[in-house]
Amino acid sequence: MKSRKAIDQLFKEGQRFSVPPFHVRYQFTAAELKFGITVSSKNFKKAVDRNRVKRLVREAWRLQKNELQLAVAGKNKGLDIFLIYTAKELPDYSLIEDKISIVLKKLLKLANEIPAANS
Repeated sequence: MKSRKAIDQLFKEGQRFSVPPFHVRYQFTAAELKFGITVSSKNFKKAVDRNRVKRLVREAWRLQKNELQLAVAGKNKGLDIFLIYTAKELPDYSLIEDKISIVLKKLLKLANEIPAANS
């Protein structure tokens, strides 16, 4: 997600849930699957550390998103997702991978509950 307008709308109108160390904001839309991540500069003073966390999250997301992408596309819907990393320590990849998997399972369950949009 790159559009400031879309991000603001997501935070104003979207749903949310938590899977520590992530707070997840999501909203079903008419477009495709979009994803964003943020890491607080309050918890990680060095940009190098923030960027590392974001790289790890994006890689775990990239490798695991396919099933969710197919489910959302099958309903002719879109999904905006924004992850907020809230932990104060640098994670290792296995932790991120496990937590992203849990987030994706929750989102997949939510996506399967929505009715299909007619094209």
